[in-house]
Amino acid sequence: MADLRLDPGALRRRCDPDAFSFATTADVAPLEGTIGQERALEALAFGLEIKDGGYNIFATGPIGTGKRSTVQAELERHAAARAAPSDWVYLFNFGDDERPLAVALPTGEGRGLASEMSRFVLEACREIPRAFESERYQQRRREAGEQLEARRDEALAELRAFALQRGLALELTPAGLVTIPLIEGKPVTPQAFGKLPAAQQQQFRDAGHEVEKRTTSVMTRLREIERDAQERLRKVDREVALFAVGHLVDDVKLRYGEHRAVARWLDQVREDVIENLEQFREQAGDGQAQLPAPLLASVQRAREEFLGRYEVNVLVARSEAGAPVVVEQNPTYYNLFGRVDYQTVLGGAVTSHRLIRPGAVHRANGGYLLLDAIAVLSRPFVWDKLKEVLRTRHIQIENIGEQYMLFPTTTQRPQPIELDLKVVLVGPAAVHQLVYALDEDVRKLFKVKADFDVEMPWSDPAPQRYAEFVSRMVRDQGLRHFDRGAIATIVECGARDAAHQGKLTTRFSDIADIVSEASHWAGRAGREVATADDVERAIEAKRRRSNRVEEKERELIAEGTLLVDIEGERVGQVNGLSVASLGDYEFGLPARITASVSLGEGEVVSIDRETELSGAIHDKGFLILSGFLRERYGGTRPLSLQASLVFEQSYGGIEGDSASCAELYALMSSLADVPIRQGVAVTGSVDQHGEVQPIGGVNEKIEGFFAVCSQRGLNGRQGVVIPATNVRHLMLRDDVVEAVRDGRFSVWSVRTVDEGIELLTGVPAGERGPDGAFAEGTIHRRIEDRLAELAEAARAAAKAKE
Repeated sequence: MADLRLDPGALRRRCDPDAFSFATTADVAPLEGTIGQERALEALAFGLEIKDGGYNIFATGPIGTGKRSTVQAELERHAAARAAPSDWVYLFNFGDDERPLAVALPTGEGRGLASEMSRFVLEACREIPRAFESERYQQRRREAGEQLEARRDEALAELRAFALQRGLALELTPAGLVTIPLIEGKPVTPQAFGKLPAAQQQQFRDAGHEVEKRTTSVMTRLREIERDAQERLRKVDREVALFAVGHLVDDVKLRYGEHRAVARWLDQVREDVIENLEQFREQAGDGQAQLPAPLLASVQRAREEFLGRYEVNVLVARSEAGAPVVVEQNPTYYNLFGRVDYQTVLGGAVTSHRLIRPGAVHRANGGYLLLDAIAVLSRPFVWDKLKEVLRTRHIQIENIGEQYMLFPTTTQRPQPIELDLKVVLVGPAAVHQLVYALDEDVRKLFKVKADFDVEMPWSDPAPQRYAEFVSRMVRDQGLRHFDRGAIATIVECGARDAAHQGKLTTRFSDIADIVSEASHWAGRAGREVATADDVERAIEAKRRRSNRVEEKERELIAEGTLLVDIEGERVGQVNGLSVASLGDYEFGLPARITASVSLGEGEVVSIDRETELSGAIHDKGFLILSGFLRERYGGTRPLSLQASLVFEQSYGGIEGDSASCAELYALMSSLADVPIRQGVAVTGSVDQHGEVQPIGGVNEKIEGFFAVCSQRGLNGRQGVVIPATNVRHLMLRDDVVEAVRDGRFSVWSVRTVDEGIELLTGVPAGERGPDGAFAEGTIHRRIEDRLAELAEAARAAAKAKE
């Protein structure tokens, strides 16, 4: 029987401290960039360089691989090489006050225009009243008034002369012009008029009708004179206003007139000021002193609101060089896409173009936006709006609540803004797979996948890169430097986390925790430089903080509450190994697996499966056992057995196929009536041909059984059987390696079930000879003989039944 025991050197790969050329990390240049993520970095570079639409990026990978920090660093690097994008402002729309105008300005000019217009409003409010209070303006108004009076008097004089020629006098009353008959130049009273001859009365009446007709014509003329006078006064006011504010507008146009949209808007500002001079001529306090306080506040508020139309809402102002990189930690609808705010005035809600607020999309326009995929998908309305924005390349600010109101309300509907944006979503691979499968827009809008790996090869220069990473942490966080021995231990810790002798973990968040804690323990020990002992203490302290449940389970085993035999031999019983996960910590524990066999109809039953305590993968592994039995022993006769297997004292769910080898060994032991060494635990899955396949958690499983054996006392006959294909994954703790080196514990590797059953029982498995039979006394011969007995018993029972 071949010796399948592994040498101590195969149980853990060592990192030689002497392989480093530095004494401490003080001699090591800090790491620049990211290591171990070449594939993801290539994808990022491609996605950031290509300009076509739809090539946004979805960065995926496990937690702790540095996805977010790496992506952000790459975005900032690319952004620094780009020109800063435009400022965006919203202006009052004089043609439609509910549709503010969106205007792009060169970088940094948005605040300048806003400042200029604020100054314009202040100066206009000062200059316009001053201009209209000047003596020159008053003189021009008097001249216009005098001309009006002269023309009015002339028209009335003509009318009076016309009436006088017809024996009538005109008198101006509150009711208008009244005609009075004249006889010999004297007015006739109504009583005297009634005594006149009828013919003379009729003559006066006819003359009155003529004068009335002439009066109508004169009144029309007077109104024309009035309108002409008003127009002259408006012209005077316009000329005065232009003189007062024209140069103010021209000053702004001189600086910003090269932008057509701004120039057109400034022309509209000039005209609007002239059309609304009263808003500027009324100074606070003019005729308002006697107003009640609430009404006075309302008047002042209305005037301020009116003057606000000339102010500029700087939506996005760029001050830094390069393209923007925006990281939105809370991607709610309004945080991303902006909103229109409201103010309460006299119990009502009002808004204006000044209350339009930007979102992260606006701030990132012309650059890059980094978002958490889960947060985006879990916020209401965000995902659909983000797709719309990327698809249309425009961003429309709208309050989402207004779309669900029963009755529409008047609000601001700003013009949409053109979008030039690269969005990067960061999330787990499972989220990307789910969204990709359910939403076809993902493949159109997020065409680049940057997949971050959890491990990298342990080969040059990976250990040196680990040292550079530690050097960067030391400098960034003010930690103690690490000597080469400490770095070597950290590298081995990286291999342990990767569970592979040829790999190192890229979960640098976990490595960073060890570095920080090791620096702390070095300080507690009074050392200026952290050593390997400090790193090991940090690892052990971190394990102790999380292994309370593990110790409780071992206490149950030690006191006999959980029955686990680690000495002697038993038929149909073997120690399997399982891994329990607590989220931040995993540990291995042995589990008794037993098998019983009786006469039956070829059925192999898992009690855990029948009671629905096992998962689908475990059930698949268990069903493979039946295939193995049929392939190995059922070629010439039916399998007339009834077998049952169970994880003893298992009251929770069982998942995974790593116990299928142990279950098969227990079944073979029961069939062959050969005892199994209880001091040897087993892990591994098996196929239908008896090949042993690799499993996960091999280090935790070995260490879990080692801890139970150590608790009761190592005797040199204990150990664990693992698949040979798992040897490369061994990174066992030093205490386990030392126990193996001292001969107090063993780790064996097997490739087939035959190797495993021989090791567990000490009996050869056996091979079929030329006659097709197994050699006498071998495991397989014993099993075949037992199956033959069961088949014969089944035939006898069937015959007796007939």
